[in-house]
Amino acid sequence: MTGADLCVCTISLARDEPEAELIRRALQRLSAMGVRVVVADGGSPPAVLEFIRNLRGVSLVPIEGRGLVAQIKAALAGATALGTKFVLYTEADKALFVEQHLADFIERAPADEDLGVVVAARTPESFATFPPFQRFTEAALAHLTAEITKCPADYSYGPFLMNSALTGRINEVGDALGWGWRHFMFGIAARSGYRVTHVAGHYECPFDQRAEGERDRVHRLRQLSQSVEGLVLAMTSDGDVQRKQHKADATK
Repeated sequence: MTGADLCVCTISLARDEPEAELIRRALQRLSAMGVRVVVADGGSPPAVLEFIRNLRGVSLVPIEGRGLVAQIKAALAGATALGTKFVLYTEADKALFVEQHLADFIERAPADEDLGVVVAARTPESFATFPPFQRFTEAALAHLTAEITKCPADYSYGPFLMNSALTGRINEVGDALGWGWRHFMFGIAARSGYRVTHVAGHYECPFDQRAEGERDRVHRLRQLSQSVEGLVLAMTSDGDVQRKQHKADATK
């Protein structure tokens, strides 16, 4: 795949200066790469918003409502309007991934018509650098997701590519699903007849995120719960048979 095949959609929320710096670094790098970027911000300070608006090729889109899902819907709608074949989602604070790994991830990702999702997956060695409780919940979720996608992989690192034909399915997601929207998209892609695959990389845990406390464990459990709900929603959706039927008709 090349940069011409995709645009980037991302969400941002700078709650303090360290977060603001990560967002600035990641978006500045994306701008320098020449890819088009759509950002939905959840309430960063005016100085951060002004920085985003001044970046070449980066668009800041308005949000209807509040919360994570509202941000995602706005970002995906803006990205879909650009008309690229694929949309790359990443959090805006994934500065290390954007700076060190994104170009390689894009180059190694396939770009055929049957491709639905490509996740950036951590190698076992890099996965081992993350906190123990996080590894436990995310390993369990990886097994559950693979049962649906038929692709054993790490599904919780964050960045992934999706076929633009799938982005409208986000409108089936309610606000309460939270981070479960990602696993909903993975499940919907597979159940709609698209291929789900991964690109493995040495995506280590940043050193300042390797300790975990009670709040971190609660956050991981909440993410696990929401992600399982996303898989349930994908498995019970009525809209996933349309592409399968179209493919079946085409082979007759």
